[in-house]
Amino acid sequence: MTATPVGPRLGLRANAAQFLLLVVVNALVGGLLGTERTVLPLLGQREFHLTAYSAALTYIIAFGATKAVTNFFAGTLSDRYGRKPVLLAGWLVAIPVPLMLIWAPTWGWVVAANVLLGVNQGLAWSTTVIMKIDLVGPRRRGLAMGLNEAAGYLAVAATALATGALAAHYGLRPAPFLLGAAYVAVGLGLSSLLVRETRGHAHHEAATHQVVDGAHQGDLTTRQVFTLVSWREPALSSASQAGLVNNLNDGLAWGLFPVLFAAAGLSLPRIGVLAALYPAFWGLGQIITGPLSDRFGRKPFIVVGMLTQAVALGLIAGARSFGLWAAAAVLLGAGTAMVYPTLLAAIGDVAHPVWRARAVGIYRLWRDGGFAVGALLAGFLADVIGIRGATWVVAALTAASGLLVAGRMYETHRGARRRAVDRPVGSV
Repeated sequence: MTATPVGPRLGLRANAAQFLLLVVVNALVGGLLGTERTVLPLLGQREFHLTAYSAALTYIIAFGATKAVTNFFAGTLSDRYGRKPVLLAGWLVAIPVPLMLIWAPTWGWVVAANVLLGVNQGLAWSTTVIMKIDLVGPRRRGLAMGLNEAAGYLAVAATALATGALAAHYGLRPAPFLLGAAYVAVGLGLSSLLVRETRGHAHHEAATHQVVDGAHQGDLTTRQVFTLVSWREPALSSASQAGLVNNLNDGLAWGLFPVLFAAAGLSLPRIGVLAALYPAFWGLGQIITGPLSDRFGRKPFIVVGMLTQAVALGLIAGARSFGLWAAAAVLLGAGTAMVYPTLLAAIGDVAHPVWRARAVGIYRLWRDGGFAVGALLAGFLADVIGIRGATWVVAALTAASGLLVAGRMYETHRGARRRAVDRPVGSV
């Protein structure tokens, strides 16, 4: 008698070892990004003598545009060829990045390095997101995304702090970027030797998947998924615009806030502290907000988080002291922590497992396109009305995004929907 094959087990406990390994891998992905947060804006100003803010932000435009497009292909490729090959490709592309930043003779080399960094982040970070969603199944997506994004952004914070200290003692180059080279070596080694393919988990879940009311079952063309995520499906498209605006204000924070703090006379270690506080509270907060969204729903966290970010940006625009900037950075990180894992969890709630990887990739296309849009907008506005004026405008856009989610998005988490007895399930 032949035994009936048993599919892979879903759930955090059943896949704990592989899940924790992917958390570590994503921390390394985030750490590579963190090598730039403190040092690169000052490098452009001090070594390459860039005076126009729009010119100085070209590396963020290159990074954001490349990462956004790569996110799209990461989802499609991981559906077609599997998750692990895409993850490995992301690490291979990253190998030259720290070396190019160390030896860059012109700003063009820095921009080119950030094109490669965008490919790395789009392939590797997207794939760790998809793999964790595959492993945990539908019940604990908020927790999974909270842990994933917490690992990535805590690594960004720790590396921003470390590179600020290294730059203060050893100069802007090469010491801070040697840390990035070590991250690439360890990340590639772990991904090659220990990470296992998870596409089978998604196929197993697809057999018993229960969709949110109004969502689409079965396989869809990539064009159909794109229209759903971009504008047609209320929850998916609301998440996409909120993600774009979230990273728009992060592009502003990454590219211009260190310059604002330096102009106020802050030392490199203090700038490093401010550059680290925001992603640190962003990362730590997600450990709390992700699981809470599994209990209380996605929509409240997204709305409140966007409005909290708007308040924090207004405080940064008006502040003139280290203490107030530190408080605003903490508030900005807390607001982002409410939004970041919750948006990804909402995409996972609505998208069918058969096309979920593509939905995640398209959402991340819009979200990380916010880096490029933010750098373009912030650079133009900063040249015209100054960094503080640009920050006020972005604060207003962030508040408007939160209000749009409040008006258009429905609750996507099934448990929260069942508990919301005062409103019809599936109402928009």
